[in-house]
Amino acid sequence: MTVSHSPAPARSDVASATPGPAPRPFLTHGRMLTVGALAWSASILLVGQDPHDPLGLAVFGIGSGLFQVGLLFLLRVLWRTRALGEGRIARTVLRIETVVVGLAMASTLADTLAVSDLGQTGWLLLDLCWPLSMLGMFFIGIRIAIAGRWTGLSRFWPMVAESWAVVTVPALMLGGALAGQLVGALHLVVGYAVLGVLVARKQG
Repeated sequence: MTVSHSPAPARSDVASATPGPAPRPFLTHGRMLTVGALAWSASILLVGQDPHDPLGLAVFGIGSGLFQVGLLFLLRVLWRTRALGEGRIARTVLRIETVVVGLAMASTLADTLAVSDLGQTGWLLLDLCWPLSMLGMFFIGIRIAIAGRWTGLSRFWPMVAESWAVVTVPALMLGGALAGQLVGALHLVVGYAVLGVLVARKQG
């Protein structure tokens, strides 16, 4: 009679445990974008888009400042995923937009502290960085859709979210301050807040 002995299975032979959830490298980035969008939306509803009193300036400054921080997190995701493409022009566009957003944040801080003077050229140019940064994000959203490196809903939702300026400004001009206030606040929730959720779910 032949007696055979089977070696005990090594640990690598044992069936692995059920894998955990897929990693989400951009979870923090997406959450920051969503929080920033909701904060700015709330500040618009509370004090409008052009407050003048110290409290209103503080509320609007905190809300819009958090949103701008969220934009920086979004730009970092776009850079890491090469969402605009692999070329030098795409990288240059993201660098320029990051600088403009940074200058817009400086403008927001100056407005919050009520130290800016739009009668002076330097302050006026700094103030223009805020709308220019939003316009730049709109063109970036179009480029993301064209490049097609992001797939599914996240391919086109940046274009929806980043159309904030081209939707809100006409609403303000045609419907007045209240219309601009409501459209601007709602668009942030539907656009950037949802985009933050999509970014948070991306798996690289």
